[in-house]
Amino acid sequence: MDRRYRFNQLLDFYGALLTDHAREFMRLRLEEDMSLQEIAESFGISRQAVHDSVSRSEKQLEEFEEKLSLVKRFDEMRQSLLSCEEELKTARQALDRAEELFDKIRQM
Repeated sequence: MDRRYRFNQLLDFYGALLTDHAREFMRLRLEEDMSLQEIAESFGISRQAVHDSVSRSEKQLEEFEEKLSLVKRFDEMRQSLLSCEEELKTARQALDRAEELFDKIRQM
């Protein structure tokens, strides 16, 4: 899985558990694709401070997922729903075919 996508997902699920600044730094980095230097200049802090915050936040988000597994469960449910959708599509096609055969038999 793409690293950026993974952290976007983690941020969606667990972002509220981060501090306001940490969440905003992550959002700017991931969603706005801002560099660490750009974020630092926006907040009037050092690039290193932003880097440390982003690194800490990434670690925290991974720890939240390790303990709570919300993203994993969400992905599993989504995959199950997609499988169910495919099964329903196959069942509908079979039902349509059965109805066509029944209509042919009835017309005999």
